[in-house]
Amino acid sequence: MIRVLVVDDDALAVELHTAYVERVDGFVVVGQAGGARAALTALADPDRAIDLVLLDLTMPDGGGLDVVRRLRASGAGVDIIAVTAVRDSETVRAAVSAGVVHYLIKPFTFAAFRERLEAYRAYVDGLARAAGHTTQSEVDALLGALRAAPPRLPKGLAEETLAVVAERVRAAGSPLSSTDVAEAEGVSRVTARRYLEHLAEIGRVHREPRYGAPGRPEIVYAWAR
Repeated sequence: MIRVLVVDDDALAVELHTAYVERVDGFVVVGQAGGARAALTALADPDRAIDLVLLDLTMPDGGGLDVVRRLRASGAGVDIIAVTAVRDSETVRAAVSAGVVHYLIKPFTFAAFRERLEAYRAYVDGLARAAGHTTQSEVDALLGALRAAPPRLPKGLAEETLAVVAERVRAAGSPLSSTDVAEAEGVSRVTARRYLEHLAEIGRVHREPRYGAPGRPEIVYAWAR
């Protein structure tokens, strides 16, 4: 069983991530921490073994990257998955350099979360099976296990169009309807709605009702910031 410490200064996020962990076979939450100092205290406790930390990177009492660096400097072998809304390339590069095994950007779906944990579990299981010296193919398999394959798009959706629609919503100053996106990108309203609904399902946009003319409200989509 892989023992997990959940670290986030948002109590609701701690509850959500804990519930997610408990839905994935082979993992158990053995601790929760609401900040950097609490995380370091929990990790220093000799009576509590921790294998994996789900670590937020922005907390009022210290940055998550500082926690990672202090752990590495102390020789701690615990693994880290960054779970954060920070998405700039400099931070991602620093996290990878510090030894973070996965980087999961908020908001995310349970499916995306489960993929990362299952990939990590495959990596741990592979290490446990390896004995003594490993071959190049075994090393490649171990490292490959950490790289969860990106979720496949539903049939009929294209990566390029999805990226264009996502950028249109992200850059908009206000929520957009499927009609707004269709007219801006030169696609049908049905097509625009399919892409918008997919973005909503994976947590990249939020659905909102927009009330205007009498009758049923129009559904609009706002970027999940």
